[in-house]
Amino acid sequence: MNVFGYAARSATDSLVPFVFERREPRPDDVVIDILYCGVCHTDLHLARNHRGFTSYPIVPGHEIIGRVSSIGAGVTRFKPGDHVGVGCMVDSCRHCMACGSGHEQHCAQTPTFTYGSIDRHDRTRTFGGYSERIVVSDRFVLNVPSGLDLAGAAPLLCAGITTWSPLRRWNIGSGSQVAVVGLGGLGHMGLKLAKGLGAEVTLFTRSPGKEEDARRLGADHVVVSTNATQMAALAGRFDLILDTVPYVHQISPYLSTLNFDGALVLVGYMGPLDETFDTAPLVYGRRAVAGSFIGGIEETQQMLDFCAQHGITSDIELISIQQVDAAYDRMLKSDVKYRFVIDMASLRA
Repeated sequence: MNVFGYAARSATDSLVPFVFERREPRPDDVVIDILYCGVCHTDLHLARNHRGFTSYPIVPGHEIIGRVSSIGAGVTRFKPGDHVGVGCMVDSCRHCMACGSGHEQHCAQTPTFTYGSIDRHDRTRTFGGYSERIVVSDRFVLNVPSGLDLAGAAPLLCAGITTWSPLRRWNIGSGSQVAVVGLGGLGHMGLKLAKGLGAEVTLFTRSPGKEEDARRLGADHVVVSTNATQMAALAGRFDLILDTVPYVHQISPYLSTLNFDGALVLVGYMGPLDETFDTAPLVYGRRAVAGSFIGGIEETQQMLDFCAQHGITSDIELISIQQVDAAYDRMLKSDVKYRFVIDMASLRA
């Protein structure tokens, strides 16, 4: 089927209108009319080839909220008219250890990502949510519970699950002490979700002016990480630190604030830290530095259900598709509170 969307054709070109082919539905497929699509830093990085492996043209977008328009003959979980979501993956091998345990994002044969991947069945390229519709296997489609604001729910499909997964992995709940490093798209979801789970939540920031917003989002405490006195007062406090900073930075200052068996989990940056840090705080406190990558499909559904029960969505700025390049430039300046979402009704404006 012919689909209209917006694509980057090179690392330096603006996104432009683009007509491309999506597959005809298979028996297990769901055809989804896209209503909203969140704008993730990954979209920016891949559209502008910051990581050096983008193949063009590329249609970004993996925070997709839409409405089912039709279903394949074998689909029983969804029906036309349902509000649904699609996140960062649209398929996996489905039989390796990771897939079998509900962690498709760690598929041993690599998951099929929503855009910039090759379909493992017909070898066609995947194109993302900056488009009018998408075709996805029902196993990778998520139910959007009633009551969730649809536009505000879009970033939950990436920013939400990226912070939710380590919170659940480290059993955060009532009485837990959680810190979040960085107040951006990921960080603000980390605050909301940790608070929703019952934790006492602290924001680490380098900017003193963020306290009012941080407290509104769920922070009980705000600590300026460059203030040695404030940092020293936190020795041994946290069960979990979510590090959402998306660029090279030092993690050493935070390690001594972990409790016995505590963990600092990197969710915002993939790459060399260019830092030699003292392992003594890890060894003596049985602390850990770990990483976490999005989340599996079952876990993502659990997160959406939790958000519906607790009234949690992302703080967003709604934009038209024609504004996406300007949004990318603003993202580079951290000029958004806290996530851009494209209203796909603007697609043919």
